[in-house]
Amino acid sequence: MPAITPMLWFDGQAEEAARFYVSIFPNSRIARIHRYPDAGREVHGHAAGAVMVVAFELDGQPYAALNGGPQFRFSEAVSFVIDCADQREVDHYWSALSAGGPPDAQQCGWLKDRWGVSWQVVPRRLLERRGDSRGAIAGQPIPMPSSGESSFRHACGEARKVVPEHLGGRRKR
Repeated sequence: MPAITPMLWFDGQAEEAARFYVSIFPNSRIARIHRYPDAGREVHGHAAGAVMVVAFELDGQPYAALNGGPQFRFSEAVSFVIDCADQREVDHYWSALSAGGPPDAQQCGWLKDRWGVSWQVVPRRLLERRGDSRGAIAGQPIPMPSSGESSFRHACGEARKVVPEHLGGRRKR
C-alpha cells in the first residue's frame, strides 16, 4: 500500500504547530521545511523564504503542515485518535493538546487544540472493547487506571464519550 500522509492546512502557523506536536509525542521530529520561492509570488502571495510546508513525524507517522492561507479551517469532521496505554498517557496528551484550545471543545475525550485540530484522547481499553456487547458500546463502564487526581471515570457508547475527571466528570447535555 502506498504511504498516506495527512496534510494539515494552516494560516501561517504550520511551523509553530509542527514544532508543538513534535514536542509532545515520542519518536517525533521535523523532517524538512520547504520555503516559498520568490518565483510565483504573484500567485502564492508569500514572501520568498516564508515557510510553505513542514514535513514532520509523530511517533514515526509522517505528516505535513502547509501554510496555505485563511481559505480553509479545521472541523470535527476529521480528528486524530490517540491510543493511550494508561492514565499517565491520557493526562499527558490531554493536558498538552488542550492547552490554549477552546474550553467548550474539550469534553468527553474529544478536544480541539489551539489551531482547531480535533483530537480524541482515548484509553486503549476503550478502543479494544469498541463493539463488544459487554463493554463500551453497551454503555457499561470500563475501569481505568488512575494516577493522582485525574482519571477517566466513565467509558461509554457511541453517543457518550469518556470524561476526564479534571473536567469535572461531567457530560455536556
